[in-house]
Amino acid sequence: MTQNNSFGKNLIRGFKEKVNKWTHNPFKEVNLSQPRLIYYKHLSPGTVRSHLLFGKTVFFSNATEFVAGLKEIFIDKVYLQKLPDRPYIIDCGANIGLSIIYMKRLYPEAEILAFEPDEQNFKLLERNVKSGGYSNINIRREAIWIENTMIQFSSNGTTDSRISLNTSNTTEVPAVRLKDLLNRKIDFLKIDIEGAEYTVIKDIFENLDLVQNLFVEYHGSFSENHQFLEMMQMFSEKGFQFYFREAASVFKHPFMQPLISPLFDIQLNIFCFRKK
Repeated sequence: MTQNNSFGKNLIRGFKEKVNKWTHNPFKEVNLSQPRLIYYKHLSPGTVRSHLLFGKTVFFSNATEFVAGLKEIFIDKVYLQKLPDRPYIIDCGANIGLSIIYMKRLYPEAEILAFEPDEQNFKLLERNVKSGGYSNINIRREAIWIENTMIQFSSNGTTDSRISLNTSNTTEVPAVRLKDLLNRKIDFLKIDIEGAEYTVIKDIFENLDLVQNLFVEYHGSFSENHQFLEMMQMFSEKGFQFYFREAASVFKHPFMQPLISPLFDIQLNIFCFRKK
């Protein structure tokens, strides 16, 4: 009899867990119902749309990337950290501004310097900063690089926009040397610049002592593994402890190489912080 009762309880418990899994909507936190979430995921990119996020209107043109950004930033809270009440933040690769919105919710008095070279993304970034009524934010339509110059940029209004050595299908945009901007204490430095991370990190190595917390979304190829290892060595030499995880699962079966190579073989989120 006891065995039958235990079996029945386990059966009911398992059923309840499955129901909760089916009905639970983590996107409720960002004002997305299940039907609207499905609707967003099937929208074609290119048309500017709006979404009410924490009482503020946010504009976006790529619904798939927008939903992914909401999950990563506001649900998974990838940038959650303890900073001073009035932190100084440099955001390299601000896209449409979701990271800025998140940090401003955490630290309303934060001073933020943000860069986004993609023209379409920058227009949305401007609208979102204005819509939120945020103060003490300086946004610049410039690429982050190792010198102050004009540079070729592959601009398509997505998170894949990047500096390009190929002059076809690119536009020329102003670039700024990040090293010149690291002249005071930076509480949080975010670098998500689609493949230029190693080059820029190497250039700013001497100034990394000024950075308290550092986030790098690394994009690389297998042939550049030595660059990744060198970059991690630089972080270690500058006193950072670090943790990393996949930003995107590029290869389901890493030992089996596909016939068509992806844009990047490796995409990692790297979290660098100093021992408290």
